[in-house]
Amino acid sequence: IGEQVSEERLPQAIALGTISYNVARSFGPAIGGVVVLALGAQAAFAINTVFYLPLLIAFFLWKRVHKSSRLPPERIDRAIQSGVRYALHSPPIRTVLTRAFIFGLASAAGAALLPLVARDLLQGDAAVYGIMLGATGVGAVVGALFIGDLRDRFSNEAVIRFCTCVTAISLIATGLSRSLPLTCVALFLSGACNIVSFAMLNVSVQLCAPRWVTARALSLYSSSLTGGFAIGAWLWGMVAASHDVTFAFIASGIAVSATLVLGKLLPLPLDAEDANTDQVKIGAEPEVEMALTLRSGPVIIEVEYDVDPEKAREFYGVMTRMERVRKRIGGFDWSLSRDIGNPAIWMERYHCPTWGDYLRMRDRYTQSDLDIQQEADAFNRSGEGRRVHRRLQRPYGSVRWKSDSPDPFRGTVGYLGP
Repeated sequence: IGEQVSEERLPQAIALGTISYNVARSFGPAIGGVVVLALGAQAAFAINTVFYLPLLIAFFLWKRVHKSSRLPPERIDRAIQSGVRYALHSPPIRTVLTRAFIFGLASAAGAALLPLVARDLLQGDAAVYGIMLGATGVGAVVGALFIGDLRDRFSNEAVIRFCTCVTAISLIATGLSRSLPLTCVALFLSGACNIVSFAMLNVSVQLCAPRWVTARALSLYSSSLTGGFAIGAWLWGMVAASHDVTFAFIASGIAVSATLVLGKLLPLPLDAEDANTDQVKIGAEPEVEMALTLRSGPVIIEVEYDVDPEKAREFYGVMTRMERVRKRIGGFDWSLSRDIGNPAIWMERYHCPTWGDYLRMRDRYTQSDLDIQQEADAFNRSGEGRRVHRRLQRPYGSVRWKSDSPDPFRGTVGYLGP
């Protein structure tokens, strides 16, 4: 969905997916129960299997537009590493992941302890539990209908804070209630606020990440959220076991309200919609006079700047932002040094594990990244612009007198040289 939907329609697309999921979650168990009572458990599993066929047919008929790349796909371990490094060196995404994990951790009691609420607090059975699940699902569906309007009228942070307050009150009310209607109202509000919060965080991640890493950023977001729920379920289960269910829900509500402090310490990115995450070409291809393959490496990149010493502090401030750019798109061991003999000369240095990694790095620059590079170049007094050196690192003893050993993985993708 995110690949084919414009940024203006992204919240609505996420809301649509949320509605369909929660409709299925709300009415699916009820329909399954009727099938089990009427036809038995085997029939329920058989019908469930049959209903997967339309999904498989839809995938088969989906005419997805594939954009070919001049580079082969990354290995799965390198792809995971690239996604994690981008998130770690991207403050907006790192903030969203932290907020999602803590919110899931604090509010997990609402889902994890719901069977105990039905049995111990409401003295009910499986039917009561099903009604409570339905109230939560209906609340999620209703909440999803208002996601687009809320984003248009209020900031993400304001919506998250409001939903946090309502969720905290709903959790405390659920723990104190002994009435099924009152509990259902609390669960309805909690379900609505939870789904709105999740959608807002989801949108923030997608708008802050360039297209090449969006799927990996979303997977990290899902992992943070579900990881928070998993740890929180264990935590509040231990609290309920050592005290009681009511105490666990009240404590969870207090913990959720305490997350309001995160709005001050780690505010959500306000300018995610304004960030230009479109990938751009960075200029001429590098000159290559060596027989390189995609596996050649490590590759050392050095960028020289000639900066007026009186502007050194300003230049250094820009280069600290440049450090995050290089690291999140694939650079390792970034450093900035200054010539002792000529303080006007600065040298930026980083490396990529292989030549193929460097080529991928060049393809990952966004317009926002290039804007930072242009700020750094503006300090360079040399009329020839930046001086970039690319070197193939050779350990002692690696250069043979006659010829290099043949490389069975030698590729011909991109500019690999002769």
